[in-house]
Amino acid sequence: MPNHETGLVTRSNALAQGMTDGELRAARRRRELVTVRPGVYMPATTHDGHDPYSRHRLAAHAAAAVSDAVVSHVSAAVLHGLAVWSVPLAKVHMTVDRRSGGKGSTHRVLHAARLPSEDVVVLDSVRTTSVARTVLDLAHTVPFEQAVVTCDDALARALVTVDDLTTAFARRPGRRGAPAARRVLAFADARSESVGESRSRVLFHRHGFELPELQASMHTTDGRFIARVDFLWRELGVVGEFDGFAKYSIQGKNSMRGGGEIEVLRREKLREDALRAHGWSVARWTWEHLEQPESVLTRVRYAATAAAACRSPLVTAAPTIASALLPPGERQR
Repeated sequence: MPNHETGLVTRSNALAQGMTDGELRAARRRRELVTVRPGVYMPATTHDGHDPYSRHRLAAHAAAAVSDAVVSHVSAAVLHGLAVWSVPLAKVHMTVDRRSGGKGSTHRVLHAARLPSEDVVVLDSVRTTSVARTVLDLAHTVPFEQAVVTCDDALARALVTVDDLTTAFARRPGRRGAPAARRVLAFADARSESVGESRSRVLFHRHGFELPELQASMHTTDGRFIARVDFLWRELGVVGEFDGFAKYSIQGKNSMRGGGEIEVLRREKLREDALRAHGWSVARWTWEHLEQPESVLTRVRYAATAAAACRSPLVTAAPTIASALLPPGERQR
């Protein structure tokens, strides 16, 4: 009965195969089926085996199956496989090509906006906003940090270019949220390689830190390659590294089996030792630290202090730590 590609069960298909509405209600009461949206269900075992991102993808497919509207906003981001952070996934977002008449319901948010043909693509038979339009829809409607995460990811994976975004933005002058979207486009960077790195950049920006170089290649004084690092404050002699668990392919606290992950960690330790041996101070932080921004800033300040205490020939003409890590308006002149 379930669709082989999506695992979804529609009421119309179930009735066509001999089930009754009473049997469908009973299956939902027994939690053999879970309601994805009115008239569309999924076996509970399939539903429970998906994470929220994957469940939202299925909900978007279900909504598209019973509507002529175009999947958009965060739902389109999910269908495109873009990174999404801290954007609610409880409702499917769709857009109709008209100037007004948007509305919300229990399972769906319907937006009304101009939708030119170049802003619509078809993914797995589902009409969806293009990557550029999707990124801009989010930049107009969700907070800065969340929008930067998705925009960075689209740029980093070459799913869209800055020119694509600029062109799409110019097609909608005066739209509500345009100043916010403009800030996102100005700040987004294709060199940001993860959600954690994007969020770290936003953190530094919000707290007035000097923005670091991204994905910098580090070499010894005689030109030998040491490492490529997430963040670099060159004049301060500080390397910044965001440690996301996915970086080490660790699936849980007790998954360090077989030696693979341990070997990755060992190489990372040697890499950090090499950086320190050549005069660089290293600051590291994790997902947990991002929830407490001051702890990240403290780590960078501490690393800068350590670098200043043993300044190497690699780091020249360094400004004072107090000046470099203060907001621009407060720096020493």
